[in-house]
Amino acid sequence: MDELLSEKEQIEAIRGWWGENGRYILSGAAIGLALLLGWNYWTGQQEQSALQASRIYESLVDDVADGDTEAARTRAAELYEHHGSTVYARQARLAMAKLFMDKGRDEDAANELNALLESDGSSEAAMVARVRLAKVRLYQDKPQEAADLLQGYRDTAFAARYSETLGDAYAALGRSDDARDAYTLALADNPNAPTVNRTLVQMKINDLPRAEAGAPAENPAESPAEEAGRQDDAVTDDEAGE
Repeated sequence: MDELLSEKEQIEAIRGWWGENGRYILSGAAIGLALLLGWNYWTGQQEQSALQASRIYESLVDDVADGDTEAARTRAAELYEHHGSTVYARQARLAMAKLFMDKGRDEDAANELNALLESDGSSEAAMVARVRLAKVRLYQDKPQEAADLLQGYRDTAFAARYSETLGDAYAALGRSDDARDAYTLALADNPNAPTVNRTLVQMKINDLPRAEAGAPAENPAESPAEEAGRQDDAVTDDEAGE
């Protein structure tokens, strides 16, 4: 009898506990199920969106290969609007810039590359866009803008490519010593996995004008003593002419 009462008491205790806590357990289970279903739905939507963006990008690549500017622009606009945060949108910017350059539309190419830099300046695609934009500015005979884009990027995977293009900008500006320094940095790239044409970079260094021994530096600053001496010479010449 005691054992039976003990079992009954246990059953009653369980019923009492369930009466107090059962609704919380059921609510928690319902919330967990809803979260799981929501997560699965969101994941499925993301996968579907990525698949759609991939298909659009593949078509855009075909348009670029065919030189079909209008079709490529239409597909690129769709990527920018509906899939702007994906890697496909960033790659589309690079592809459109190439197409515009092939068509002689250099400013349109620059706009695409600038848009990529403004939207995401730290991705690998943006790093590529930066050096390509610098080359576009050099093509447009704007070496100072090219130099401004590339200064201060020595510690990236693109350092050698940046340094070579920066050297090109300095050479165009007539800053031979700075150009030589930039090209030398480009040659410091890992020779076992080079990202620049080392032979070409060395040729650029060899083509730079060298200052003749004893020749004054470019745009030397005149010291106060030299200026005073020059003024004294001028006064002496005036006196001699009186």
